[in-house]
Amino acid sequence: MVERVVLKAGTHVGSFEILAPLGAGGMGEVYRAHDPRLEREVALKVLPAETLSDESARTRLLREARMASKLNHPNICTIYEVGEADGQAYIAMELVSGEALSERLSGERMVVDEALRLGRQMADALAHAHSNGVVHRDFKSGNVVITPEGRAKVLDFGLAARVSDTELTEATTYSVDSLQLSGKIAGTLAYMAPEQLKGEPADARSDIWALGVVLFEMASGVRPFTGKTGFELSSAILSTTPQPLPPGPGGVLPTQLQTVIDRCLEKEPARRYQSAGEVRAALETAQSSITEATRSVVLPAMPGRRWMLAGAGLAVVLVALAVLDVGGVRRLLVGGGGEVQAVRMAVLPFANLSGDSEQEYLSDGFTQELITQLGRLHPEGLSVIARTSVMRYREGDTPIDRIGRELDVDYVLEGSAQREADRIRINAELIHVGDQTQLWAESFERELSGVLQLQSEVAESVAKALSLRLLPAEKELLAEARPVNPEAHEAYLRGTYHWMKATPGDVDTAEKYFDLALEKDPSFAPAYVGRAWVWVVRNQVGIVSPGEAGPKAKAAALQALELDANSAEAHHVLASVKTYIDWDWDGAGESWRRTLELNPNVATAQELYAHFLAITGNGEEALRHSEKAAVLDPFNPLVQSLHAQVLLMHRRYEEAMAVAREAQRIQPDHPIVGYTLWMIMQEKKGMEEEAFEACKASMVALYEDPRLEAVLEEGHSHGGYAEAMKRGAESLIARLPEAFSLPTDIGIFYLMAGEKDKAIEWFVQGFEVHDPVLPYLSCFPMFDNIRSDPRFQDLLRRMNLPALLPLPNQS
Repeated sequence: MVERVVLKAGTHVGSFEILAPLGAGGMGEVYRAHDPRLEREVALKVLPAETLSDESARTRLLREARMASKLNHPNICTIYEVGEADGQAYIAMELVSGEALSERLSGERMVVDEALRLGRQMADALAHAHSNGVVHRDFKSGNVVITPEGRAKVLDFGLAARVSDTELTEATTYSVDSLQLSGKIAGTLAYMAPEQLKGEPADARSDIWALGVVLFEMASGVRPFTGKTGFELSSAILSTTPQPLPPGPGGVLPTQLQTVIDRCLEKEPARRYQSAGEVRAALETAQSSITEATRSVVLPAMPGRRWMLAGAGLAVVLVALAVLDVGGVRRLLVGGGGEVQAVRMAVLPFANLSGDSEQEYLSDGFTQELITQLGRLHPEGLSVIARTSVMRYREGDTPIDRIGRELDVDYVLEGSAQREADRIRINAELIHVGDQTQLWAESFERELSGVLQLQSEVAESVAKALSLRLLPAEKELLAEARPVNPEAHEAYLRGTYHWMKATPGDVDTAEKYFDLALEKDPSFAPAYVGRAWVWVVRNQVGIVSPGEAGPKAKAAALQALELDANSAEAHHVLASVKTYIDWDWDGAGESWRRTLELNPNVATAQELYAHFLAITGNGEEALRHSEKAAVLDPFNPLVQSLHAQVLLMHRRYEEAMAVAREAQRIQPDHPIVGYTLWMIMQEKKGMEEEAFEACKASMVALYEDPRLEAVLEEGHSHGGYAEAMKRGAESLIARLPEAFSLPTDIGIFYLMAGEKDKAIEWFVQGFEVHDPVLPYLSCFPMFDNIRSDPRFQDLLRRMNLPALLPLPNQS
């Protein structure tokens, strides 16, 4: 037996400084260590020479570890470095915090939805590894960590301790001694596929068997195969069929989950799923089949018929309660501690009945403001689709059932708006998509000065029709609606109508309207919000420098908050200023959180908060907010492009490409869509021509400079992609005497041309002017090949970002 030697704090292994022991891993000791080169903490697995005296075993292990280090996936613990120093082999890995899945279970079942969600993540991790030629061979619940954010992380790809033939023989020999098996052998044996026990090579299908064991364990609280000795356990794996999963809520567990597990646990590898991707797809199907009640409730395990009777009895009681509405059965069904089941709805564009196309701003503005009002109410119970995605139904010729399917909503609110002199008339109706029945309808007519109170009345009526019980604070929000100056409100709506188009000409027009609104009513907070957005947009698309845009945008946002401290829109624009202009990471985080606290249904806020999180190294949380934004605004090409960028930051290239292509289908000429496709295509082999076309289209549109197109095409014809990128940089530089160009764009052009020194020089210039694109140096993969450059590291430090953030798929 090899004596365990623990390295002391301060000891160095290669360039890594030992901080503290974390425990014994499957092979060797694991320590928390400091990487001085990249200024981060890592988990360092030290492999003692005594345990790897066999040179062939040592070579194989290091080779497999190096193969595993190429894996980049959000559900896989990343290997940073594999090396040897002073006769010791070591592996530096991502330091993952959380709880081992084996400890999380401890004989208890998971709720069905969580088991399916984590199962999908683990299947996705295995699929990624297998596609890169890496098989785990020792997948088990002890090798999966559940992070505090609720994400599964699979450990020890290519590093799992192997069970030797001698150990396996001892484990499977029927003897009294086998009762004293080591934890390593017993723990590994329970997840071994039959072919492994027979001494046959393990492949991807062996990992699929082990995944089936883990799925069974999560769904039931116990392993499918047991035995008092290694022999009994091995015999059970080779020859017995597991007991069926115990029932779930109401006595029924989704049959699809049982089917998935059964196929994973087929004795013959050829009868199992042949890829982990198939398992992931099957789990997605199983998840889509379960009800909300099944998702969130787990009943205690009961043996045999007694359990079935208890489940049937509960089902009868629930049906009776539902009929009688005793005690609010909806709350019991969802297990939400008093909260009703969340509903999803869309406010369709209100029809303009004036007959005057110039009045479109009024009906569009009413639609947007009603979306905002509803989005702020009952945030846990109501999810409201964003304006951009509903505007595609402006013509009113799309059937309600189709709208419901496309937006995945339960209810739609539709209506009309008509202005007559100084009065406004609104007709509205709430429709249940499933059976297209009208739940509520009403007409309203008010003086224009009372339009905000009118919107509050509509919102409150909708909440009542949906049986949403509003909290006192939510009722107070509705009651706060004050009379407005009709001329100021009209100018504000016209300004909003234009700035959302985001072209330079429209932004200029929007500013004039916001200024007019403030002339009519200097205390009208929304107009200050609009003015702030004008300068943020000008900065973000490179029309003016951050030095000019930043102070003006921030001053307008702060003025809006002084007038209305609870304006989600004002906090939203202030958060954008702090993120992209001030680089005030602490202040930005506070403003983003306050924005979403006031209104979590703002898709753009959810998406930009996701980008802020990714920039500052919180990749896992970023993905959750980005996914929510994509659901809230499914037909917004900008939101979908930004979601694709978050996927790109996670190095999930195929998914990023699919989302970006869908955004391109929605609006082929959108400049951010083209820019996003360019960034993705740069990371994929064989797509230089497509990348060039995407670059040309997006950069010409963003800078509104046709000369740039000619320069790029000429460079491409003379020297291909690299020459086109070089000339693109030179063209943006040539603009500088007469117009502003973003230094980061110039640097990216040079980087794509292979001129790294010039690229970094321009990134440094970007720092001097607070270029809004520069913070993305921390997370976009295009910068990976210069990430270790000391100048690059210094630049990130000067931006008050960590010297090297964990890549988003490693967080």
